[in-house]
Amino acid sequence: MRRAALVLSAVLGLAVTLPAPVSAQLLDMLTAPKTLVDRAIEARKAGDIVEDNRIVIDVNKVMANLGTIKASTEIYEQQLLITGIFDDRAVYDKFRAGVNKVKGVKKLRWHAAYMSKQEQERRKKSMVDWKDALVIETKVRANLIGTRGIADVNYKTAIDSFATIYILGRARSSEEMKKVLDVVSRTEGVKKVVNYGYVKP
Repeated sequence: MRRAALVLSAVLGLAVTLPAPVSAQLLDMLTAPKTLVDRAIEARKAGDIVEDNRIVIDVNKVMANLGTIKASTEIYEQQLLITGIFDDRAVYDKFRAGVNKVKGVKKLRWHAAYMSKQEQERRKKSMVDWKDALVIETKVRANLIGTRGIADVNYKTAIDSFATIYILGRARSSEEMKKVLDVVSRTEGVKKVVNYGYVKP
């Protein structure tokens, strides 16, 4: 019941109080519970999912060891996406070094950044807070789920502090990929789309 309330609140743009993410698996839990049909069309093999989960756990251990939750992770077939803003340069550098040592990552998509508190304050008007980011990404996921011809379980999405949506995953055709990009770019609140998806029938 609490999970359903959180989803409804986020989709409707109501206030949602949640801590900053340590793993982008959060949106999957909130908006896309799997059905048997979903599982039948998911392109990934069970081994890929297990390996992806192991990598995310290892990245989260790096964050825990540094005492930070400034980064968010998303992953698909060992293609690891990192977003977030750090205001401590030493922690940022140590986190990057720690992530570089995580085994099994085939491609690192690094979009975490160091930005001083003063710079964040200066750029505050162009940034979105966690609550608003959650609302935008929830709408993106809902639009993917609700669009015919998109196998939404084959895509992972993440958002950064500037309302940029990043896409990971596998399209079954170029037409499906075009549809995904169109749906995401037209979602209210999205300012930019970065596509790391690929087409594989």
